[in-house]
Formats: sequence, structure tokens, C-alpha cells
Amino acid sequence: MNRREFLGKLGIGAAFVLSSSCLQSCKKESNGSVDFTLNLDDPNYVKLKTNGNYIVVNQVVVAKGTDGNYYAATVICSHEQKKEVTYDKNKNEYYCTAHGARFDLSGNGLNNNGSKDLETYQTNLNGTELRVFS
Repeated sequence: MNRREFLGKLGIGAAFVLSSSCLQSCKKESNGSVDFTLNLDDPNYVKLKTNGNYIVVNQVVVAKGTDGNYYAATVICSHEQKKEVTYDKNKNEYYCTAHGARFDLSGNGLNNNGSKDLETYQTNLNGTELRVFS
């Protein structure tokens, strides 16, 4: 292999490394795999025993809906990737405080800013242990 071939191969490899890292950083931010358990008797989580309350833990909004069921979604808004998603008990939905994106409890967008669905997670209550997982 001569010098030109070597530099040509090095250039292709370097371009691949740079472009793949750019593509990774440009894709939609996600919590990835989520799996944690909350003890609802713990003072940090006891408010989840009341319908309409929520907490934010591990970048996840965990809410007890007005219907008494548990719901969980990422705090990362699908519109502009801001970590501003919270729960609105008056409307029983998620919303982004940064720009008003709205989502139902299944993560479906409810307005133009919420047109890209929100990442949601499963919940399972076993006694006082609430598991949140993807």
C-alpha cells in the first residue's frame, strides 16, 4: 500500500467515526430502558397514593391519574427535547411547560407541539410497591 492509499483509507475511517458520533448525538433523546420500583410508604413517594398527584424521579413523570390508575412518561418532550414534561391533574394529561405541548396518558399528542408522541412506560402495583418499566 502506498502513502496515498493509506491516507485515503484513513480519511474514510475518520469520516465514518465523525459522522457516526454526529448521528448519535442528533437523534431523539430517550431515557432508554427504564426499570425501577417505588415504595409508596416512603415519604418521598407517599403523595402517589392520592389521585391527581405526581412526582418526577429518574427523569420520569410518575402520576396517579384522576381515575386511580398509575401512569409514567419521560420528562423529555418530543417536540424540542426539553426536560419540561409534567402532569396536569385538572386535564388528566401530560404537558410541557416550555412550549405547551400536550399529551394524553398513553403519550399521544393532543396539539401541534405534541404531534410527536411522548415516550411512556408501563406501571405495575404490587401492594405498596409501584414498578415503572419499559
